[in-house]
Formats: sequence, C-alpha cells, structure tokens
Amino acid sequence: MSNRNPEIKYKQLFINNKFVDSQSRKTFPTINPTNGKEICKISEADKADVDLAVEAANAAFRRGSPWRTMDASARGKLLYKLADLIERDITYLSNLETLDNGKPVGDSTFDINCAIDVFRYYAGWADKIQGTTIPVDGSFFSYTRREPVGVVGQIIPWNYPILMVSWKWGPALAAGCTVILKPAEQTPLTALYLAALAQEAGFPPGVINVLPGYGPTAGAAIALHPRINKVAFTGSTEVGHLIMGNAAKSNLKRISLELGGKSPLVVCADANRERTSFISIELLFYFPTMVLMICSLSIDFLLYSTTELSKNSSSVKYTMYNTQVHGNNYTFFNLSREMMNKVLGLIESGKKEGAKLVTGGSRIGSVGYFVQPTVFSDVSDNMRIAKEEIFGPVQQIIKFSTLEEAIERANNTTYGLAAGICTNDLNKAIIFSQAVQAGSVWVNCYDAVVPQAPFGGFKQSGTGRELGEDSLKEYVEVKTVTIQIPQKC
Repeated sequence: MSNRNPEIKYKQLFINNKFVDSQSRKTFPTINPTNGKEICKISEADKADVDLAVEAANAAFRRGSPWRTMDASARGKLLYKLADLIERDITYLSNLETLDNGKPVGDSTFDINCAIDVFRYYAGWADKIQGTTIPVDGSFFSYTRREPVGVVGQIIPWNYPILMVSWKWGPALAAGCTVILKPAEQTPLTALYLAALAQEAGFPPGVINVLPGYGPTAGAAIALHPRINKVAFTGSTEVGHLIMGNAAKSNLKRISLELGGKSPLVVCADANRERTSFISIELLFYFPTMVLMICSLSIDFLLYSTTELSKNSSSVKYTMYNTQVHGNNYTFFNLSREMMNKVLGLIESGKKEGAKLVTGGSRIGSVGYFVQPTVFSDVSDNMRIAKEEIFGPVQQIIKFSTLEEAIERANNTTYGLAAGICTNDLNKAIIFSQAVQAGSVWVNCYDAVVPQAPFGGFKQSGTGRELGEDSLKEYVEVKTVTIQIPQKC
C-alpha cells in the first residue's frame, strides 16, 4: 500500500462532457477498504440522471453528429490518445486505485498497464471492422455492413476498476457506440478520472458518460431504459439474471454478461510438482473461483502441495492480504463488511461439513476487511465450498482417480467460466480441453488473459465475450444490403 493519498479531483457525475451534481443532490461515501474509513462523498446517480445521460448519448449518436461523421481511423486515434494520457498519469491513477480499491500500488500499476494495452488494441481495430460481399444467386450485388448498436449501458465490478473500464469502453468506442458507464459504488474514483481524460483526449460531448450509483437504482434504470440498445455487465450470476430480465422487459436490448464461476484446475499425477504447486499457490490469491482437483494417484503431490500452500500463504506480508470479495495479484479486495462476512460464513460451513482446514480460516485483525488465505482439503462435491462461488481467498482441494472422472465432476456445475489442467501428457491436455464445458481452458498455466483472446463463460457464467475480435461483435449490428443489378446500362 502506498502512504500517499492522492487528491480527489472528481466527485460528481460525468454527463455530456461535464461534471455535474446528481438531480437529487444525493451523495454516497466511498470507503477505503483497508481501514473502513470514508474517503469522500460521491454524487449518487438514479433514474433521473440516467435519463439525462441517455439524452446526451443519443444526441451524440444521432446521424450527422461529430461522432457519427468521424472517420473510423479518427476514433482509433482518440483511443490511442486516451491510452497515452492514462500512461502519462499512471502514478496518480495507481495511487487513486489503491486508495479506493485497496490493492497494493504495484498491483494497481500492473492492472493499469494492462488497461493501456487493451485501449491500444482496440484503437487498432477501429478502422478494421468490415463487412463482406456475398455471391448470391440472380442479378444482385449483396454485401453486409457492421454498424454500431447505438447507446450502450455498461456496469462494472470493483475488483479491477480501471481494467474493467478498458474492457468495456475499448470495443464499444472502436465500434462507434456511445456509452453510459456505471462503476461499482465501492470504486467510482478512477472511472471518473478516466472520464476527465477522455474529455482531454477529445471525445465529443455525450460519447462517454459516467454515473456512479447503486445497482437497484442506477443499474436497474440502465437495464430498463427503452433508449439504451445494449447492456454489458460484469458481476454475479444473481445480478446477471436481473439484468437479462430487465432487458427483456424493456426493449429486448442486446446483452453481454460476464458472470460467476466455480472453475477447476485439474492436476494430473504426471504434472510437474514444483510448477503446479506454484500455480496453485498463486491462484489462491489471483483466481478466487478456482477449485483445485488433484489426482489421488499422486498422494505425494497432494501432501507437498498442501504443505507449500500452507507455508507460502501464511508467510505473505500483511499488506498483501486481501480485503475481500474478489482476489487478484496476491490480494483480495472486498469492499464491504457484508462480503467479508459472507466469505467467513462459507469458511465456517466448510469446517462444519467435514472439510480439513489446512491453513487460514479467520479474519485478520479488526481494521479493514481482511481474511486469511484459506485452504481446505478432503473436500467433497456436495459441500457448499465446493458448489458455491466464494469470491474470496478460499481454495478447495478435491481428489479424483481418472481423467474421465475429473471431467465429469468439473462439468457437474451450473458455471462454466474457466478451467485448467496441469499435465505433461499432450493427449490428456487435448482430451480435457475439448471435453470441459468452460469458456477458457488453460494448460500448465491459469488466468492467462490477454487483449487479443476472447474471455467469457459457458452456462450461467455468462453470454457473449470480452476482449479479442469477438468482443467487437457484441457492439455491432449486421446489416445486409442487396442491390438489383440492371441487365443493361
């Protein structure tokens, strides 16, 4: 954690290239999760503010507007400029992210550099979103155009505040959409600063709007608004159900959802012991939805792995512990007492249902929302900690006998976000990657997410994809144009 608390420059809503108070003049506190203290008060958006942002976004998207008449390559240059400005202010942004989110400054800096890469990746795509010509029967010329879907509502979580902005803004702006972003109420500060940088970069009024607020008010108003054409949401499966329902109730708006997971890492007996143990330890902090499945033929690895997990997780510095609810980069940043209590409750359920507590299992101190890195072994499939998304620093170790058994048990879940396998047998890696029902499959690695490759889930882990060319498809409509070719000129 940095000792420097940055100046808070923006606390209001950002609508039509202006920072403004909410219509209700209501505010809410944003809290430092490392000590539970209020950082500042932020303007709280609700339906009236969403209506204003929708008006601005629709005006910016109107035919003949500066944004709609802008060359596609010029949109790309604006995204490049935004990335450059983020890079210019990376020290300030890293400290601001750390203050509001709780993760160490080094982790914040890493995330922001990843966001810069995402913006530059989509900047390069802006003038490469192409249609096709179609050789149809008859004397016709037929082709397709890929056109922006229009006004897009985007709702992001607190765990990667700036990175999630880049995942949402990058493809939407490259495609030519206008956006209304609702950051998580726990972490609104860096999204508001990025709005100021977008204004400095030269994005026209109304193209980008940022509305901090709560899900049941601002979030629901976005999902229900009849003049918003698409909603992109990252968060829990429970809220994803609500988003989908509201989209159907309103105007059948397009949706893309990146939701929860219970993602297996299958460790085969032939896996490299040291490398796999490193991945397992790392994932206790990086990927809180992961379940570790270890082949029972490799008892020596199981003992080695649990010993190393216990030794390494207990030696992590206090400042690198998680402040709960979602984890990454050796840190879990929960931004509410409620979520910390939920994770502690699931830990207690594991104890009561007969899992063996290897390490951790308790809250750290009484200041902030910290939970010890926790590992359970002897976990069975029917336990709550094996079935429910914990979203905290709690790892479950489950033994299996054959690869077929591991695949069947890995697929026996309502989720399908990701999966991994550690093995030196190429045949096992191929069989597993084809058979497991997950949107991402990693072999001898985990959580290897890059801008160029799509990310998203099967089943109740979501619909649609983030990142890569596939994400652009979430923000465009395909229009078919067919022209009669005259027989004579």
